[in-house]
Amino acid sequence: MARALIFPGQGSQAVGMGKALAEAFPQARAVFDEVDDALGQKLSALMFEGPADELTLTANAQPALMAASLAGVRVLEAERGLDLARDVRCVAGHSLGEYAALAAAGSLTVADAARLLRVRGDAMQRAVAPGAGAMAALIGTDLEAAKAIAAEAADEEACDVANDNGGGQVVLSGHRAAVERAVAGAQARGIKRAVLLNVSAPFHCRLMAPAAEAMRAALAEVALRAPSVPLYANVTAAPESDPDAIRRNLVAQVTGTVRWRESVAAMAEAGVDRFYEVGSGKVLSGLVKRIAAGATATAIGTPDDVAAFSL
Repeated sequence: MARALIFPGQGSQAVGMGKALAEAFPQARAVFDEVDDALGQKLSALMFEGPADELTLTANAQPALMAASLAGVRVLEAERGLDLARDVRCVAGHSLGEYAALAAAGSLTVADAARLLRVRGDAMQRAVAPGAGAMAALIGTDLEAAKAIAAEAADEEACDVANDNGGGQVVLSGHRAAVERAVAGAQARGIKRAVLLNVSAPFHCRLMAPAAEAMRAALAEVALRAPSVPLYANVTAAPESDPDAIRRNLVAQVTGTVRWRESVAAMAEAGVDRFYEVGSGKVLSGLVKRIAAGATATAIGTPDDVAAFSL
């Protein structure tokens, strides 16, 4: 038996996330206070009470999701005796979730993770003019078919694979016109479903290059330690513990594909059979069950979830 902790990305945010943990456990409250102090903002109030449209803003959603995840980890450590180095084989996070994974494994402080995600969210939003980019989810396809659809649709514009999520779900990102052509092309090929996503920018594509440079500069100013357990990186789908390599991967991740399907498959091949999604929502748990046959996937985001957790 081997465990992995996994951490959700943007889209999993919801008003009220983390509130029950903060009310029940001082360790959770301390995480939210630390993030509020690091950002000079009562982000926890926005998380607990809304409004939803402000929480969904990229610059808020990214540190908020990390805070909810780390609150869950700290409560598991205090209440259930979790020792990451002893009890967990590896960690991974979807997109911004990599920062939560690194904070959980002691590579980044919570405060540094919050500040980096604020920079990341702001830089991603600034990288492309509003309305110029788009993202689309292709449902019922595989990576190679999605790559072919994207290449056909590009026509000298950007149309890249942003996320290979597994379970037949691949997300494309790029110039709006190119992504719209990809949706039409997918439908013509008989793909089960192809839909434009309601997002504020085209994440994880070449148009994010200015944001990648902003993260290169920000990460150069932050101390990164070797994590207590390996991180399966989005851009390589392989375990990494070297701080310099992790720093490079975090920069590459801004424009690169989130190789989630391959990451989960690699963790399962390495012996992981229990996945715990810590934070808001159950998106990753659902994907794990479609990728790793025989593995269990459990979401931990409430006091009841914490009580049910056992080593």
